[in-house]
Amino acid sequence: MTRLPPETRDRLADAITFHPANAEARLFREALGRFATGVTVVTAQGPEGPMGMTVNSFTSVSLDPPLVLWCPARSSSRHDAFVAARAWSVHVLGAEQLEMCLRFTRGGAQFSGLDARATDDGAPILPGVAARFDCRAHASHPGGDHTVLIGQVARVTVAGPDDHPLVFAAGRFGAFQPDIG
Repeated sequence: MTRLPPETRDRLADAITFHPANAEARLFREALGRFATGVTVVTAQGPEGPMGMTVNSFTSVSLDPPLVLWCPARSSSRHDAFVAARAWSVHVLGAEQLEMCLRFTRGGAQFSGLDARATDDGAPILPGVAARFDCRAHASHPGGDHTVLIGQVARVTVAGPDDHPLVFAAGRFGAFQPDIG
């Protein structure tokens, strides 16, 4: 029998188990919040001009070919425009870019006051981010109340080695500082 360290035993003793279909949505969201994610802003050229959305559902899919995915909510007013976009850029935000993150949430300022350039494929570019993945639409799949958008990465831009990402966990934003030791 494997013995668990005391801190693990304490965590398991306090654990609750539930079936997400039968529980309040809040409990499921809280459980998902235990997994820290990076914070990104995805941008594309929409029918009415440049648009963006703060997203934490970004992840890699494949190295060969280079594919990434993200998942806009079907309830978003920008959902259909992102699904129809032939190209989009994923901007990984740095720890100091909470204001940029909030610009692209519901009711945020979006591109107002920003000097937005564009990629060769027309996706708007945000300045000074930790990393950027310029993508061409590759596939889309229904995923419950979201759509899974897969993009083939055409170009990557990365900031300096000391640029740390903005992180989201348990409903809060924070910074990741790697342990150098």
